[in-house]
Amino acid sequence: MKALKLTKVISVILMVCLVVTGLYVLTSCKVAVADEKTQTDTANSSDGQASDQTDQTQTQETADTTTEQTEETTEEATAPTGVKPLHVKGTKLVDKDGKAVILQGPSLHGISFTFWNSKGKETKATDYISKAAFKTLKKDWHANTIRVPVYTEDYMGYCNGGSDNQKKMLKSVYKAVDCATELDMYVIIDWHILSDGNPNNHKKEAKTFFKKMAKKYADHDNVIYEICNEPNGGVNWKDHIKPYAKTIVSTIRKYDDDAIIVVGTGTWSQDVDQVIGNKLSDKNVMYSLHFYASTHGEWLIDRAQKAINKGVPIFITECSICEASGNGSINKTMANKWMKFIRKNYIPFICWNLSNKNEASSLIKESCTKKSGWTTKQLSATGKWFRTKMRKK
Repeated sequence: MKALKLTKVISVILMVCLVVTGLYVLTSCKVAVADEKTQTDTANSSDGQASDQTDQTQTQETADTTTEQTEETTEEATAPTGVKPLHVKGTKLVDKDGKAVILQGPSLHGISFTFWNSKGKETKATDYISKAAFKTLKKDWHANTIRVPVYTEDYMGYCNGGSDNQKKMLKSVYKAVDCATELDMYVIIDWHILSDGNPNNHKKEAKTFFKKMAKKYADHDNVIYEICNEPNGGVNWKDHIKPYAKTIVSTIRKYDDDAIIVVGTGTWSQDVDQVIGNKLSDKNVMYSLHFYASTHGEWLIDRAQKAINKGVPIFITECSICEASGNGSINKTMANKWMKFIRKNYIPFICWNLSNKNEASSLIKESCTKKSGWTTKQLSATGKWFRTKMRKK
């Protein structure tokens, strides 16, 4: 009996020892885990501080390229499916089958421009950027192209109107491209130099702008780039415009290898003859010619025809039937001669301008406040003339 009791006592002692040992091991493990977590958190905190310091350093180092970094996050837009990809063949704009295509339509009056009618009614140029307006132009006028002028200096320009204005202008460009794309229309993004004269004055900004546009619209067969609206003020093709164009075309081609690019020419895009024998090497570049029928007569038609005969592909990205000021008298006789020249040579053309501003070149009557669905009675004399010509293409 004593032996049995002794055995029981020893068993109890052993069980107690095992329990104590287990508790000790468990406690040690928890302490070890806690120590490891503390060390990890400390390391992570140190890494975070180092990362913050690195970020601060990188931010400081790249302060001058904020715009370039922002461009890298530009989302690509959805590509259209109902427009024909175009390319330049000889002096004509053609589709994939080599058939000549005539692009025609109006230009907006900028995207940061505001004007008032004689009764004090305000109209913004951006009021005409809508699917409804573009649809009216497509269905009723038979227009297939919209031009979107991005003024560089004039009228709160992209280059001097401040960053907030710049953002608003970009939104307007995107909206216009979206509306045109939804309607299977072509759209010209126009870097609208005017009072600045020499395109090299804002070459840096142009390079940044067209990088952004080309990255966003690389897959858009309907987007056309016009890289300098109207060089003027003594600049010429060889010394000023062509070097600028080579830089901007190269910038675009890094992202969009086949888009149509239009380059302005000297004297408000009249000196197309200066391009003869000195074109850019890019195969899908055209050269801009502008005319206003009451100012530019047969002498400019002859000059343009000479350039075409020498192999210069011309795109008339701006024209009207009034004076070069955008106002004044209308000359339909000369305008008809211009249209005959356009049709004979299959030249794409854009008329100035879609607005109800109180001037002769406006396509809408000043009294009409509608932003789409215009009747012929609501069109100006210029508007009626261009609508008729477009419908007879």
